[in-house]
Amino acid sequence: MKKTVSLFVLTLFVRFVFSQSPVMEAALIFPLQEKHVHGSTLVALSNGDFLTAWFYGSGERSADDVKIMGARLKKGQKKWSDPFLLADTPGLPDCNPVLFLNKKGTLFLVWIAVQANRWEYSILRYKTSADYLKPGAPVWSWQDNILLKPGDAFAKETEAKFKQMPRLRHGWAEYAPKYDDMIIEASKDPRKRSIGWMTRIKPLITGNGRILLPLYSDGFNMSLAAISDDDGETWRPGLPIVGRGPIQPALAQKKDGTIVAFMRDSGDSPTRVHTSRSADEGESWTPSIKTEIPNTASVEICVLADGKWAFLGNDVDDGRYILSLYISSDEGETWKWKTKIEDHPKENGRYSYPSLIQAEDGLLHMTYSFHKNNKEKSIKYVVVDPQKITK
Repeated sequence: MKKTVSLFVLTLFVRFVFSQSPVMEAALIFPLQEKHVHGSTLVALSNGDFLTAWFYGSGERSADDVKIMGARLKKGQKKWSDPFLLADTPGLPDCNPVLFLNKKGTLFLVWIAVQANRWEYSILRYKTSADYLKPGAPVWSWQDNILLKPGDAFAKETEAKFKQMPRLRHGWAEYAPKYDDMIIEASKDPRKRSIGWMTRIKPLITGNGRILLPLYSDGFNMSLAAISDDDGETWRPGLPIVGRGPIQPALAQKKDGTIVAFMRDSGDSPTRVHTSRSADEGESWTPSIKTEIPNTASVEICVLADGKWAFLGNDVDDGRYILSLYISSDEGETWKWKTKIEDHPKENGRYSYPSLIQAEDGLLHMTYSFHKNNKEKSIKYVVVDPQKITK
């Protein structure tokens, strides 16, 4: 009798815990395998399908067989389709895909082809499609490169913004060039500032219809936004987001029109999420400052339909073994709610580079790299109910 009662209590407890969890669904998009898979992106389509993409190959920038793969989740189904090819530049690694829809409903795939196997020589490539609702890969109607030419204003802005920042007082020998001075000098070279800009996170489409595609440079260790005012037909660079290591920006627009960038920290310690603001729709930015959120690997941001903001990232300062979801009710000024999506011992694996969207169902849909170890890798898909976090 006692065993029966104990089992009944345990069953009720498990059901209670499950019912309280904000995670509604979690699954690997494809079985764990040995090839390197990373940098996923996710978009919700008008017919209720979801389309995701990632890069896949023998490595990253050093492996020329790396290509962009994708999969589709049909509306109402639980299992993702078999992976299919989305892009493959012959002889070059293809990395960091970004999927998005413009205001006209055209599907964009933007990514980087890594020339000379070096991040700082990457070029931006893109494809578009109006025929993407059928099973399998979209039917692409256009492909081209996005070529940016930051002018002398880039160098002037870099120097001016560094002068506004607190002095860097550590980490440099008397006879070594100072970090700020190195970046300022590099910014004066039109060749260096015209190449090497890389994708990672979905664009922001402002209330006025402007597309801001967030980009970053491993050469400059800074970021900027590529700007399009014609639904992605043409692009131009905004001024740089200057700081000591603000990369891979995720963008959100406040109700007053201010745009906030949250960025991965690739600078000096302590490692913290960087933030910067733009009052002119991405044309210029304040120097980046560090927040209180620890960070070493990745960030993502999503403005929810009810006005709350969701932040997803690796909020640890020594790895990628924890991935947490934060929610703010005051447009990112504070983060009242937090839940862990992945929480493991440091040696267990790496869970990073998330993509985060809210679909019409009100739920948060995310994909991210799921690396249990160097030989077991996939992309994971998770659905979260934000109401269960904030209630």
